[in-house]
Amino acid sequence: MAKAKGGRGRAEQAAVPRAAALYGAAGLIPFVVCALAVWVAPIPWNAFALDIQLYYGATILSFLGAAHWGLALAGYGARGDSAAACTPARLGWSVAPALVAWLSLIMVPLVGVTTQIVAFAAVFFGDLRAVKLGLAPAWYPRLRRPLTAVVLIALGVSLLRVLWQA
Repeated sequence: MAKAKGGRGRAEQAAVPRAAALYGAAGLIPFVVCALAVWVAPIPWNAFALDIQLYYGATILSFLGAAHWGLALAGYGARGDSAAACTPARLGWSVAPALVAWLSLIMVPLVGVTTQIVAFAAVFFGDLRAVKLGLAPAWYPRLRRPLTAVVLIALGVSLLRVLWQA
């Protein structure tokens, strides 16, 4: 393996920090528990579980956008120059997930869950683009890919229940 500057190989540089992986995995618990509860909890508790999942999803979408705001403020991708990194497009992208998430909470459940599914997928692909442009760490997709897959599955399971009850 070729060594990168500083003597570290590419695989090491792209390794997901352990704390990020652990906290990211822990963050899946509410998605999975709520997806199960939507199916197994009695009425009206299953609807409450869906609400909780949507509120939590909105929180996480906001967090994912905020990560990009933080990277811009730190000057990531602009050699530490936060003023240069804080472009309207970059900051606009960082607040978009929170706005979409908020809208998903004032929609009927079918549309709200669908909106969050689309939003999580869009944010993931936006994150891939940010890494490609050097605006996010190289390891970020290795963290986000499995987390996003579980979130999309959990929301999809809940969407199936919403469709089943309709």
